[in-house]
Amino acid sequence: MAKGRILVVDDAAFMRMFLKNILTEGGYEVIGEATNGKEAIEKYKELKPDLVTMDITMPEMDGIQAIKEIRKSFADANIIVCSAMGQQAMVIESIQAGAKDFIVKPFQQSRVIEAVTKAMGS
Repeated sequence: MAKGRILVVDDAAFMRMFLKNILTEGGYEVIGEATNGKEAIEKYKELKPDLVTMDITMPEMDGIQAIKEIRKSFADANIIVCSAMGQQAMVIESIQAGAKDFIVKPFQQSRVIEAVTKAMGS
């Protein structure tokens, strides 16, 4: 049985695939993917994942706005931000918006699994 059901949100297909591979190898089930914040909110409501990996910079709606929207309806949502280096202010803003942790791109497999495990409290 999977350790948890995860929604992967990133506008870059290769990043979603990369994260999906890390998570699947780590024993998690990726139940959905989204390419922007609006899609992330819709998929969250539909799939009710145990955790979301959220990119910050995306078209239509950024990750920070999406975190705020998801947390309005689902206060206990587990969200981890995935961000490129040098976005310190955005990382702080995302944590204030309700993200549990952040992972810096390029990802290290061990760090991704550690963040996911910690955020899900397992």
